[in-house]
Amino acid sequence: MKSILITGASSGIGEALAIEWSKHKDVTLILAARRRDALEKVSAQCAVNGTKTEIVEIDLSLGDSIEKAASKILQKFGSPDVVVHNGGISQRASAMNSSMDVYRQLMEVNYFGTVHLSKLLLPKMLERKSGKFVVVTSVTGKLGTPFRTGYAASKHALHGFFDSLRAEVCHDGIQVTLVCPGYVRTSLSFNALSGDGSKHNKMDPATDSGLDPMEFAQKMIAAVDAGKEEVYIGGAREVMGIYLKRFVPGVLSKIISKAKVT
Repeated sequence: MKSILITGASSGIGEALAIEWSKHKDVTLILAARRRDALEKVSAQCAVNGTKTEIVEIDLSLGDSIEKAASKILQKFGSPDVVVHNGGISQRASAMNSSMDVYRQLMEVNYFGTVHLSKLLLPKMLERKSGKFVVVTSVTGKLGTPFRTGYAASKHALHGFFDSLRAEVCHDGIQVTLVCPGYVRTSLSFNALSGDGSKHNKMDPATDSGLDPMEFAQKMIAAVDAGKEEVYIGGAREVMGIYLKRFVPGVLSKIISKAKVT
């Protein structure tokens, strides 16, 4: 029986991943997020497919919450076979109008919380010589766009950490997969932080026309099963942007400078 931990499992990509993975045989899902009521609804959907689930409440901005959740997971499962780092928040504000508290919150949830949980689970993975970290970052983890300075920085940081971690543990049976979504039709923009830390509470047109979360989940799980180290899942323009950044960054800069980003 393979155990899979999914943070941010209460909605959006995390919920879609849980439902899609629940269709697989011999899987136990550990659903983690702040809202227990929302997790229970996702758990009920997974139960339709006969999949066992465990609910774990976790707030990635609080060290005590992370340590309590990790302790519960380690006691019951030893260490998950797959750890999917999906929990996070976004941003919708210019650098000039974003407070330092907003930047700190973005880094605390998206980066430090993820790293903290990983470090708590890693020793057991090393002990048994197996395990997989799957990190849901973003296309903005590879390139920057307006009104995402703090969000892009936190996602770039994840790439730096997990690329380096991969190099450290690749001979210990531990794998790392970095997943870069483009626009996916979720509530990410509604919950994004404005410059003063309040919720954005708006659906971006690009997000609204993004990939269906279930379609994204199917593609992501296939990439994870294939053992990919890094994968880009999104519209053609979003994925093309990553390659433009790599080979002709000046061209991408001109394109982004003319783009209407919300």
